Amino acid sequence: MKKIAIICMLLVAGKVASAQTMTAKYIKDWERAKEYTKEYLDAMPEDGYALKPTPEIRSFAAQMDHLGDANYLFVSAATGKAKPEGSLEKRADQSKEAVTKGVMESYDFVIAALKGMTDADLAKDVKVFGMDMKAGTAFEKAFEHQTHHRGQTTPYIRMKGATPPKEKLF
Repeated sequence: MKKIAIICMLLVAGKVASAQTMTAKYIKDWERAKEYTKEYLDAMPEDGYALKPTPEIRSFAAQMDHLGDANYLFVSAATGKAKPEGSLEKRADQSKEAVTKGVMESYDFVIAALKGMTDADLAKDVKVFGMDMKAGTAFEKAFEHQTHHRGQTTPYIRMKGATPPKEKLF
């Protein structure tokens, strides 16, 4: 009986030791999202960055800039880290090169913030857009937001005769 108890304890200890932390999971997910978003940015031809399928909605560049601005806003609020001044969406240069650089830097900001955090940090109470939540929840909402806006750009890419990237769930 003692041997069985020891074996069970070793199995549980091994499971705990190999378990991925939430912070590590978030980092992996955000790195994948960055790569996937870069594929979207690369798929759109240069002349498609100004494309607005209808006058009432954002251009492709503005959609991607909005995604980047929100990455900064959510994470700055969740961590207290200062975001860069200004707005990507309001910059004069909306070229493929400028938009790609700005959006990729927003992902770098998120990933760097996560790399400086622990799971305990993710459990801290923060205020984001006037709402109380856990820091981890803010990162989850930011992730949901960037996924939503990246997905909105799929028809833009198709309208320019290009092919959007294949899904990157893993």
